[in-house]
Amino acid sequence: TECGKLLLFFPIFAVSRIIHMQISKPRKIFIIEDDPLQADMLKDRLTRDTGHDVKVFYTGESCMRSLSDNPEVVIIDYNLNSNDRSAANGMDILTSIKKYLPDTHVIMLSSQERYAIALQSIQKGAEQYVIKDKEAIEKVAKLVDDLR
Repeated sequence: TECGKLLLFFPIFAVSRIIHMQISKPRKIFIIEDDPLQADMLKDRLTRDTGHDVKVFYTGESCMRSLSDNPEVVIIDYNLNSNDRSAANGMDILTSIKKYLPDTHVIMLSSQERYAIALQSIQKGAEQYVIKDKEAIEKVAKLVDDLR
């Protein structure tokens, strides 16, 4: 019956979910995003199932002051602080992070779809470049889970 199929499916789904949670270890993650709504949605998604320790920074400078906490992953908004020309942008922060913590995984998150910007991000040390679209948060969560 349909009810029996659902009961058979649910325990398998629940067990596979528990196994996945045990395999992917919690990570220390920094998010540098000047849009509070975007930052909160990303933080909520990254902490929901995995228990990642996520800190949000609204400026690159505030993140740089906390690098001694040794994050495993840093997610940077490319257009960071676009309204304040005196503040460091995402590319500047990427360069600084890779200088001080070369083994830290960096994911660049941007609404920029230009190939040259994505290439420059990768050349400067970002492992991934994710375009902000409706699937961006899920893409970032998967990339974080897949890191070794």
